[in-house]
Amino acid sequence: MLFILFLLTGIALVLSLCFTPLVRAMALKFNLVDVPDKRKVHKSPIPRIGGIAVSAAYFGACLLVAALCSYFRPDLPVAFSAIKSIAPATLLIFLIGLADDILNLKPWQKFAVQIAASVMVITSGVHMGESYLFVGHPVLARIATVIWLLACTNAVNLIDGLDGLAAGIALLATMTTLIASLMSGNLELTIATAPLAGALVGFLVFNSNPASIFLGDSGSLVLGFLLGCFSLLWSVKSATLLGMAAPLMALSVPLIDTSLAILRRFLRGQPIFLPDRSHVHHRLLALGLTHRRAVLFLYSAGLIAGALSLSLLWARNHGEAIILLAFVTVALFGIQKLGYPELHAARKILLRGGLRREINAQLEVQSLQDGLTAARTAEDCWAAVQLNSCQFGFEVVRMRLASRTFGEPEVALPAPTIRIALSEEDWVDLALDANPGQQPNVLIPFVTTMRRALAEKEISLEDAVSEPHPFSTVFQNVASPMIH
Repeated sequence: MLFILFLLTGIALVLSLCFTPLVRAMALKFNLVDVPDKRKVHKSPIPRIGGIAVSAAYFGACLLVAALCSYFRPDLPVAFSAIKSIAPATLLIFLIGLADDILNLKPWQKFAVQIAASVMVITSGVHMGESYLFVGHPVLARIATVIWLLACTNAVNLIDGLDGLAAGIALLATMTTLIASLMSGNLELTIATAPLAGALVGFLVFNSNPASIFLGDSGSLVLGFLLGCFSLLWSVKSATLLGMAAPLMALSVPLIDTSLAILRRFLRGQPIFLPDRSHVHHRLLALGLTHRRAVLFLYSAGLIAGALSLSLLWARNHGEAIILLAFVTVALFGIQKLGYPELHAARKILLRGGLRREINAQLEVQSLQDGLTAARTAEDCWAAVQLNSCQFGFEVVRMRLASRTFGEPEVALPAPTIRIALSEEDWVDLALDANPGQQPNVLIPFVTTMRRALAEKEISLEDAVSEPHPFSTVFQNVASPMIH
């Protein structure tokens, strides 16, 4: 068996070393290069279809060794069943990645194909185990499998921002999975992972800093998809949800980066798929690390995560909680050191009660809107403004609406004061408390709502005053003959 393992790894390594220069030359010939921009760190165009070389080396080694085994070891081809199960879906991922490298597809197009590929893997029998969380709910287990494969596929793609980073992190995760398969005696997983390790080692010869070729989506998407499938094969024998903890830890570096990217963009109200320069590797560069040191730092993080995931295999029931706690602690510490301003602001809001203030402010804005909508007279408007402004943290000094003044006009206005102009004649003066409970960003919606609602109410009140009462018109029509 060791001979087969070395044969798979060696052939994949040789094929990768041979294919990568050929693919690089082809990319340069057809101008399939990654052009630098303000978001990217490389300075000159680099060929970007390295995924062709990695995929060809991986599946080429599998085909050659499977053919040899079918001739010399008829009992071994059954061990290639896992590769057969995931190969068609992986080919689909490769094609959509290559199409994106050439045509720059839209995110929804890539996601649609990724979902289709995930369903193909599930129908082939590779899916998340129905752990205690999914007992009696196989549909939920299948949905979770699709989500997992989508997460892994795009996580490796998103972290592919520095020379050798995605390929190196994928190699560490592959080696972790390979060691885990040897420790657990999972022959199918061993055969599936060994050639990928060889293909990545060969590719890193050309992809390490300074890189002469990039993975491209044809490579990063395939790597993420394969690693997601390997994780499912790794955890398939587990009866509990903890079976996914080790594979998740092995892929934690790209998964954490993706989770942070989604969270940051959500907090900023930006599209989730909007590219930026705030990924983990960008933050490391901003903190002063060189290109190589940033990559080595993330390699170290991936190595530590892989070691912790492997330690779960021997820890069993007496040390799993300690290992998981250590992993979470290290991960949170690392995220804090990255110094994301979005996370810092969110933490301040949560710890200092800002979230509660925000909720209360929104409720007061809605209360003001409802009160002014229900108001029928200027007095009703004054009552709604006075009540909600005081609760919001304002001291309402006075208001002029429909040619009437409310409040205490003789009282001097304390500073600072906000004047809300409703028209040339009407207004509302609001005096801030000495220690306002609201921040400016939540005061603005309150003031805006008050101005809009009162301006609309002012028009309706003026129409009510200027429009004659219907009974007065009838009286005039009836009385006019008597006058004459």
